[in-house]
Amino acid sequence: MVKVLVVDDEVSVREVLTLMLEGQGYRVTQVSSGPLALQVLAREEFDLVITDLKMSPMSGMELLKLLKPTYPQTDVIMMTGFGSIESAIEATKLGAGDYLTKPFQPDELLIRVRNVLEKKNRRQEIHLRGRIQGCFGLENIIGESRELVNVLEKIKQVAPSDSTVLITGETGTGKELVAKAMHTLSRRAHKPFVSVNCAAFPEHLLESELFGHVKGAFTGAANNRKGLIEEADGGTFFLDEVGAMPLNVQAKLLRVLEDRTIRRIGENKTVTVDCRLVAATNQDLVAAIAQRAFREDLYYRLNVISIHVPPLRARRSDIPLLAQHFLEKFSARERKNVRDITPEAMQLLLTYEYPGNVRELQHILEQAVTICAEPLITVNALPHQVRQHVREQPAAVEAAQPVEAVSGGESRVMVLEAREQELIRQAIHRNQGNLEQAAKDLGISRITLWRRMKKFNLSVK
Repeated sequence: MVKVLVVDDEVSVREVLTLMLEGQGYRVTQVSSGPLALQVLAREEFDLVITDLKMSPMSGMELLKLLKPTYPQTDVIMMTGFGSIESAIEATKLGAGDYLTKPFQPDELLIRVRNVLEKKNRRQEIHLRGRIQGCFGLENIIGESRELVNVLEKIKQVAPSDSTVLITGETGTGKELVAKAMHTLSRRAHKPFVSVNCAAFPEHLLESELFGHVKGAFTGAANNRKGLIEEADGGTFFLDEVGAMPLNVQAKLLRVLEDRTIRRIGENKTVTVDCRLVAATNQDLVAAIAQRAFREDLYYRLNVISIHVPPLRARRSDIPLLAQHFLEKFSARERKNVRDITPEAMQLLLTYEYPGNVRELQHILEQAVTICAEPLITVNALPHQVRQHVREQPAAVEAAQPVEAVSGGESRVMVLEAREQELIRQAIHRNQGNLEQAAKDLGISRITLWRRMKKFNLSVK
């Protein structure tokens, strides 16, 4: 059961908050001051603290400054009057998860509480999954979608083997991470993992990189040099973008796969090598064979076991987890207190197509954290291509409008609820009525989704 500590020096406010929160199934403890709150926190662990800003003898800001360093896993929502918005924003910079301006509607409070707690759960899931996957060498492959789980299962199945593996997938999907995970899980983990990108070298240099050369073999060959395949002896050799390999180099690679020997440029004798070969490509090699740009015999030698890494748009439910991971990574690197992404910005991230896949999402979050001056990443912090893409989708624009832009007599709560209903409808439609996947897409639990659907009288249809 979720435990909430309410801190306010007005008994009526405490009683109303307690009544509302207990009605939603939360276990609530209430105290009248900051010092009493610290005493209670020393005895008992709480998931969330809701505190007023203006109290005596200790203000909500002073409580926050003492609370967060000692209890970093406890989230805080700050309550403030309209005249103290700047202080509330300052509180979010000091670690508060959100703030509420008085007076507020009951539904607004419950929405804010639910959002803070669900973000907390998502952070905990990321850390737990990282520890679990770390035991299997998969800690850098983040996600829980069915598509990614299938990839992780296949990695664990084929890693102990010495069979050659061909990894396919679009640019930026994480093919090298898959190769490294297989190496980590293999009996060769204590030996080198060596990689080369075939598209990064002209033909004559690629051959030298792979197989090495002897002194005087060509102009500039001043010394004998081992090739990268030989450097990987005992370990794993990863050939990235193998579809870009010239045909004459393909013929020499075929010899390595057939008899496990190499011949350095300018040398007659062969050298035996023992390494597992893993290749990756973003090209259609079957089409390349038809165009005589890739050897058919080499293709079948490489494609003993195949692993396809799906594009990010095919596993959108992983976007919130990946975004949170990159957010934490770049916030720590830049020494900034950027902790979360606004619902509007997350909706744009969920609907963007990602031609550059996970790598592009990483760059988007890196840029957003770098330019962000607030603790939350907003729509304006996202790159132009993300905002431009969504402007071409009217439904997404409507969902992403800031509350302040809505005119007329609608209350903030009505606007929030309308937006929430629309996001739920989109997620259910996008996942063809699969509520479990829709809940993952939204970053909430299946039970929470069911409750929200019940409240709004929404059906799967």
